[in-house]
Amino acid sequence: MITAKRYNMQGDLLGEVNLPDNIFNVDVNSPKVLLNEVVTMYLANQRQGTVQKKNRSMTAGSTRKLFRQKGTGNARMGARRSPVRVHGGKAFAIYPKDWYRKIPRTKKRLALKVALSDRAREGRIMIVEKLSFEKPSAKRALEFMNKIAPEKGYKLVITDGHHIPTVKSFSNLPDVLTDRADSIHAYEVLKSSYIIMTDDALKKVEEVFSQ
Repeated sequence: MITAKRYNMQGDLLGEVNLPDNIFNVDVNSPKVLLNEVVTMYLANQRQGTVQKKNRSMTAGSTRKLFRQKGTGNARMGARRSPVRVHGGKAFAIYPKDWYRKIPRTKKRLALKVALSDRAREGRIMIVEKLSFEKPSAKRALEFMNKIAPEKGYKLVITDGHHIPTVKSFSNLPDVLTDRADSIHAYEVLKSSYIIMTDDALKKVEEVFSQ
């Protein structure tokens, strides 16, 4: 049974809590291959692919031949849109491209469980009784973070819902990420050195990803 330390809002240690084995203690045959494939597809899906250059057909200008082929003493020349002329089109222009690749749901969830299992076995998952901010306060958030995870590295704060005061409190802190329990993914877990989630967030993770 994998356990995690449990804290209160003031950063005081309350004890330990058992983490569900079907999420935080998962083994697969080739974890690195699985994580590499899922993370590569995820990062590719973040690409906009909206870059574009103008080829000779998109460039403004006449298609008339500038001067006759022979008799002028100059090198033969076609239209002013030619890529070899100033303000002409680009020779091998790039066009918008869709980089999206659908990640299978089963593979995506399995990769998330493998990433969570790795952090849980290293003792890098921490449970908080409750994160309640009546109004955004980066000062209180920083004091709390320095008590339970003062080490350097990214920290991922997971809540059970979209708590605007909580998100705003942690958003200005360096190297701190926030996300909802039902939308976490393997990349942000692997990117973070420490995972901090509330009691309600832990229940939500178990409810959503236990299948």
